[in-house]
Amino acid sequence: MTLDTNLTTEGFEKLVREHQAMVFRTLTRLTGSVERVDDLAQGVFLRLYRALPGFRGEAQVSTYLYRIAVNVAQEEWKRRRREDRPLVSISEDTEWPFEERLRDPAKNPEELLEERELAALAEEELQRLSDSERAVLVLYHQEEQSYEQIAEALHMPIGTVRTHLHRGRKRLRDGVAARQEQTRSEVCNR
Repeated sequence: MTLDTNLTTEGFEKLVREHQAMVFRTLTRLTGSVERVDDLAQGVFLRLYRALPGFRGEAQVSTYLYRIAVNVAQEEWKRRRREDRPLVSISEDTEWPFEERLRDPAKNPEELLEERELAALAEEELQRLSDSERAVLVLYHQEEQSYEQIAEALHMPIGTVRTHLHRGRKRLRDGVAARQEQTRSEVCNR
């Protein structure tokens, strides 16, 4: 879908309804927190609305919104660093409990606990990645964007997208493995 810069109020409301789930999902994954997602999403759509007169129509709406969402998330990361607030895992989302996201409800409690712990570790390690690595991983794996779409949304060459994806995966995998090993050794030393 391309963007019509002369949208009516109803047209803009329709555009928001069509893309709000994607914007909320992206912001939640990029920021690792649900507490301010409503405000951040509102900021994304407000920026889109204000940018309509200057929009050239060279990109799809979703690509344009991803770029705005990444910018808003980066501003949120900077704000958090200034406030020195701890990051919150989205696994504690009360509106969409982790138990409802499990693929196989027939797993035993021990397997469920292991999955929860692994998901929490992965979320924590995702937040430790650089802003670029996190953005590329979220857009590629969680939003299923192509290299080209990510490159366009983040204003970077495709080779850089691939590099961030490779490095981000490696850092995420290594970070989770190190934390699991640390947990195992702590349990064995008790």
